[in-house]
This record gives sequence, C-alpha cells and structure tokens, in this order.
Amino acid sequence: MTLPLDIRRLSAGYGKKTVIREIELSVNPGEVFGLIGLNGAGKTTLIKAILGLSRAEGQASIFGLPYGPPAGRAKLAYLPEKFQPSPLLKGWEFLSLTLAYYRKKLERQAALELCRGLDLDTAALDRSGRTYSKGMGQKLGLLGTLLTGLPLLILDEPMSGLDPRARIMLKDRLLEYRNAGNAVFFSSHILADIEEICDRIAVMHGGRLIFLGRPAELIERAGGVNLERAFLAAIDAAEASFETAARRPPQDEAFETAARRPPQDEASRPGSHPEEARKGRLEG
Repeated sequence: MTLPLDIRRLSAGYGKKTVIREIELSVNPGEVFGLIGLNGAGKTTLIKAILGLSRAEGQASIFGLPYGPPAGRAKLAYLPEKFQPSPLLKGWEFLSLTLAYYRKKLERQAALELCRGLDLDTAALDRSGRTYSKGMGQKLGLLGTLLTGLPLLILDEPMSGLDPRARIMLKDRLLEYRNAGNAVFFSSHILADIEEICDRIAVMHGGRLIFLGRPAELIERAGGVNLERAFLAAIDAAEASFETAARRPPQDEAFETAARRPPQDEASRPGSHPEEARKGRLEG
C-alpha cells in the first residue's frame, strides 16, 4: 500500500533555527489524521516542511514520491491557516482559478451543492472577495480545496473563523471525503472536533512528537476523561520529561539515540488500518 504521507526522522526550521526534530508519522488512505499542540509547538512548521516551504532534513514522501519537487505535491491540495481570498476575484473566479492549477474544470452544480454543504450563501460566489467576512473567506477556501477531489488534503486550522453550525457541516464533509477513500491531514486547536472525527492523532510539544495513536488511547492514558484533559496531561508529562532529561548527566550515544526515538503507534501492524479497525468493531 502506497501511503498518502510518510515522514521519517524529519527535522525542519527557519534560517539557523531548528523548530521540529526527528518527526516520524504516516497517514493512511481513508483516514482523518489530526495534528495538535500548543502555539509554537511546530505544527505549521511541519506542514510547511511537507510542502517544501521551509528548510528540512530527513525523509518524507507523498504517495511514494519525494516531498520536495512539485511532482510530489501533484496529488494533494493545501489550505493555509487564516486563509482569505483575493479581493480582486469573485467567488466563481477564485474557484475556476484554483481548479485550473490542477488542470480541472469547475463543475458549477457540484460547486453549488458543496457550497450549501459548507453553509456558504451561494449568492456570495457572484461577489468579490473584498465583501467576504473572515468566515466566508474560510468557507470559500475550503470549497475550492474540497472540489479538487485529490486523494490527500492538508489543512492548517480549517475550523478557524467558522461558527458552530459551519464547523459541524465541515466535519460532515471531511468524513464524507474520508469515506470516499481519501486522506485528510489537518491541524486544529479545537480538540472536541479532533476527538470526534479523527482516526488517529499526533501531539507535538517543544518541536517533538510526544504521542501518536488513536484519540481513545490518549484519553485512556490520562484516566478516561476527555481529549482536552488528556492533551494537557500529555503536555505536563512531556515538560517534566524534558526537565529531567536536561538535569541528567550525559549518556553514551547509543542510549541517547534510543531515548530520542519518536513514539510509535499500531498503524503499521496488520489489521491496524482505520478501515480494518472499523470492520473489526462491526464484526465484533
């Protein structure tokens, strides 16, 4: 199986500063994968490294192709954080231009249906971007991204600027996208949304990966409360571990290498793909 996204020992940063260190994770077909962490944890840096937009070392592949060259990004669509469409383009023009980048033609009926499915007034597509509120601009960006139909979506804070109704509708659209066999990789600060729709999650803190697995696993580790409490418990534990490591006398190189190895989950084991897991639960 060719993975939509496969990251091995990836470190990245800006200038001489390294922000994230030795990140390892993968995203499966038919999976919604959530990336969470405090501000400054390195989430956006990781996403930009995947897209070849920041200095990076290590290995990463997108559908088996190297992440750096443009060919490696041909099967993904990306929506940045705090997106706002051009004030010079009408909604329809923006959608046509977005799809043209992928050599796709805009199907107006499909766009109208998805527009309603994101709680965006269809009349807004006839207006220029300068008339859009923050939430409307975000919905238009999501609309263009989803219309690509590409097998991997990378979304940086897609819930930003959306009201509760629009958030619920977006979650429904993302689950539909996953159920069609596509992969969705997104970051968010809204942990209730992460807990609701993500098959697996990665928690970043201090530029490192401190948890990789199913949301339920992290909740169980924290005593079975909810993902928000489990997330804070994981952060507290990581900070205590960092402080202990800083006070520890230097160890031999082999020990230090083993200690720095990123956490692993069960995704690479037989039967651990989210679709297989769902089938197993149904059969049970």
